Amino acid sequence: MNRYLSGLLLCLAATTAHAAEPLTVCMSEDNAPLSYRTKGQVAGFDVLLARAIASDLGRELRVVPFESEVEKETMLTHEVNALLSAGICDLVSGFPLLASDLGAPTRERFKTPDYPGAKRQRDRPFVPLGTLVASRPYQGTALSIVQRPGQAPVRTLADLRGRKVGAVAGTLEGTLISMYRGGYLHTSMVSMGQREDAWAALDTGRVDAMLMTSTAVDARRLLQPASPVQLTDFQRSLGINLGFVALQGQTALLDATNRVITRSQTSGDLQRWATEAGLRLLPPAQPDVTSTLSLPALMAD
Repeated sequence: MNRYLSGLLLCLAATTAHAAEPLTVCMSEDNAPLSYRTKGQVAGFDVLLARAIASDLGRELRVVPFESEVEKETMLTHEVNALLSAGICDLVSGFPLLASDLGAPTRERFKTPDYPGAKRQRDRPFVPLGTLVASRPYQGTALSIVQRPGQAPVRTLADLRGRKVGAVAGTLEGTLISMYRGGYLHTSMVSMGQREDAWAALDTGRVDAMLMTSTAVDARRLLQPASPVQLTDFQRSLGINLGFVALQGQTALLDATNRVITRSQTSGDLQRWATEAGLRLLPPAQPDVTSTLSLPALMAD
């Protein structure tokens, strides 16, 4: 009997220790207002949602910030996969739900991005990659037009004709401005490089208006609340949703994640967290996971 009780106590202790392990979620350190570093901590909407998921699981939350290297040899999908496959985290937040980026990897191995405690890039090992599985979405994405004060209202891209419209080369936003109605905005379009500060161009009057992602606008309002730049009525859904991703086999974890997302949408908690974080909560588009972007739909009046 004593031997049986000893074994039972050991099993209970092991179960308790496993339950006490924190839920580790990797988040971009430069994706305000979803997730960003401030005063040595990670803050933002994703943190509030991840905390609710951890609470549902009866675990503490541990956030691991990561920094993606913006280079043509580097792909965010593979970096995220490497973080999960290396056991750095259980979930990754703010992941664009594109069919091409989910499922089995297109490369066998990849290095993790920078994160606290990571080795130098050249000393970092290549990690065998697993299969990515997504949660249900919790946020949609959209394009918005921002402009300098004193400008007339904007409800369609056509309203920008005659104004200095910034178009950043090599970006979706710049492409839409350039291609709209076969060059309708060319006469007033201001071409810009990707390294240029778009907000500075607006502040100084180099451009009158720009097409930007909704989160970029929200981040500006959060980090520079005194900025005079104004948001127009124009908003166009990108059709791409954001969600969490985990490795295949993490069924219980993804079930809990989906349960919390659904519950918080119904209860209004999701909207409350968005307001607290300075995020415009956008309803996810259908389908949950999209295959491709439709440029004609984005340019339609």
